[in-house]
Amino acid sequence: MTADHRSTEFATETDILALQRMLAAADAIVAFTGAGISTECGVPDFRSPGSPWLKNQPIEFGEFLASPTARMEAWRRKFAMDDIYSGAQPGRGHQALARLVAQGRMPGVITQNIDGLHQASGVPSGQIVELHGNGTYATCLDCGLRHELVEVRRRFEGSNQPPSCVSCDGVVKSATISFGQAMPERAMLKAQALTLACDLFLVIGSSLVVQPAASFPVLARRNGAKLVIINRDETPLDTMADLVVNDDIGDVLTRASLPG
Repeated sequence: MTADHRSTEFATETDILALQRMLAAADAIVAFTGAGISTECGVPDFRSPGSPWLKNQPIEFGEFLASPTARMEAWRRKFAMDDIYSGAQPGRGHQALARLVAQGRMPGVITQNIDGLHQASGVPSGQIVELHGNGTYATCLDCGLRHELVEVRRRFEGSNQPPSCVSCDGVVKSATISFGQAMPERAMLKAQALTLACDLFLVIGSSLVVQPAASFPVLARRNGAKLVIINRDETPLDTMADLVVNDDIGDVLTRASLPG
């Protein structure tokens, strides 16, 4: 099925009304969010020209494990990126989704983001599935102990050594999923269950090129759910969607929000 309306420059009233109708008719809405929902909050995406991620690319997991030098560089890049968007607050898109969750109309949010802004917007952690982990804290890869970044950074900058676990002396890593690292099985299963139970699947701010995360919109559509894609640019799944809107995410979701 091809999209019934496509806006390549801005969201028309037809787009907004179509989205409002879909939101009103749905019994179970699931949001699938990518970097685009957070850019208005000051969090850079990965693919825009000049993105600071191009200078601070995450280090591959195997290299991180094998080399203390690589771990040092990974933490240097991590803290450099944190400094860029440390004051970020939830944007209009996050707030619109939080309202849908509070209304009981959205059982869960599946996110590729690691910035913690869905939690900050008021969505309960139990209703957020973080496919790529969370960058607001660290964990020990050996014993699983959580480490707060303030303390990790203090030890890192004071010792000029990669941080180790205070409990077992194991390797400490940001609680994100790096290239080459296995996807979190529990999160993947929860995302699958939410996808199969929804009747409206909203893709918001994702380029839909990262696998296996990008398989969830396909699963939802094939299971009979309506598929809406709201993104600045075109995606590989646009022709599968019922509605595609290429416009500012905060504007679109604010205009389409239903009364509480």
